Amino acid sequence: MRISNPDRVYFPSGATKLDLVNYYLAVGPGIVDALRERPCMLHRFPKGLEGKKVHQKRVPAGAPPWLETVRLSFPRYGQHADELCVTELAHVIWAVQMSTVEFHPWNSRRPDVEQPDEWRIDLDPMPRCPYETVRRVAHVAHEVLDELGAVGWPKTSGGRGLHVYVRIEPAHGFTDVRRAALAFAREVERRAPDLVTTTWWRKDRDPTALFVDYNQNARDHTMAAAYSVRGVPEATVSTPIRWDEIDEVEAHDFTMATVPARFAELGDLHAGIDDAVFVIDELLDWADRDERDGAVDDGAVDE
Repeated sequence: MRISNPDRVYFPSGATKLDLVNYYLAVGPGIVDALRERPCMLHRFPKGLEGKKVHQKRVPAGAPPWLETVRLSFPRYGQHADELCVTELAHVIWAVQMSTVEFHPWNSRRPDVEQPDEWRIDLDPMPRCPYETVRRVAHVAHEVLDELGAVGWPKTSGGRGLHVYVRIEPAHGFTDVRRAALAFAREVERRAPDLVTTTWWRKDRDPTALFVDYNQNARDHTMAAAYSVRGVPEATVSTPIRWDEIDEVEAHDFTMATVPARFAELGDLHAGIDDAVFVIDELLDWADRDERDGAVDDGAVDE
């Protein structure tokens, strides 16, 4: 594949478009597995980070015939979009050639885009929340997952937070998966009430708390994929980590420059995720219980 403008500088460090291509080649199996068969929004920076960021859902006209896509419908707006659907590394490199820095996939796959197969736990610190709180809450979340019999796969967000993914049986729609995620978030809040909030409206949250963002499981909400570079000056990477690394690592440890060597040494730490499928029925029972007890979902979205 021909890379146009390979010397265009994307990051303040001097890292170029070709450097970005070589990064994604180095972590190829990891980024492909993270995106495989998922509708994917692209965060493009045609002029580098100093230029305008473009959030692109639709694959543009003129894309090569071998590029794979998936059609999504948006009945509320009477529209549809054919989004990139990665099945091989060439699709990723095509997107980078099109100035993509970040890859943001759905939590469902092309065979049935309305049935998520991934539950996403987003540990999102408020502005004055210290990173030590993120670590402590991650351990609480891990404890609850263990009690449920669910296997969580953590990764850095590439920013100040942490993400944990759980592979689930694709047997429910987005509304139920989101309800299950909210029930889990409430349980984490109950166990760490001085650290965690599930309050939806940002203005009402404690600025020192950590928000467990359950709404990342709503339809058409996306998060940076594992191994996605982030569009920030440091070129941090949303990087899979082990649970025993939680207390040691920080976001700036993982960048476009450092992750290839880690990947070469450790391989893809999320490689086993498809073999650890969790059924969310117990979480839905928790959601029913919370609603009977008067819990209000003030972050409900229209799907």
